[in-house]
Amino acid sequence: MAISFDSYLGPLDDALILRSRRSEVLASNLANADTPGYKAKDIDFKTAISDAMGTGSEFKKDRLKMATTSSKHIQMSQNNFSADVMYRNPNQPSLDGNTVDGGVEKTEFSQNAIHYTASLRFLTGKFLALNKAIKGQ
Repeated sequence: MAISFDSYLGPLDDALILRSRRSEVLASNLANADTPGYKAKDIDFKTAISDAMGTGSEFKKDRLKMATTSSKHIQMSQNNFSADVMYRNPNQPSLDGNTVDGGVEKTEFSQNAIHYTASLRFLTGKFLALNKAIKGQ
């Protein structure tokens, strides 16, 4: 019986990719905290993950598919979901137009790192369970 990694892993692989992208955006915000006119950005994780799972309101059925020339090619999972980067509404913008709030950014970055680590541990657990099943333990 063939196993589909997409169905076995669920949204965990997509969650890791989204968390990684969000870390990059939040780190960019922190790096530009003193840049005049810089606008803080973020990714709406809930919307992006529901889009990746195909349950979002803006799910696109015409996603790009990898071209295959033979039926023996390995079918890859398609992580072509959109993680739209949006501007964050500032609590109190500075006089120079910068909207980065260091406290908010550090909190969001820390929470995102915790969620990333949790997703990684769940994914590791799935692979360990699959490995034990293969070995018959």
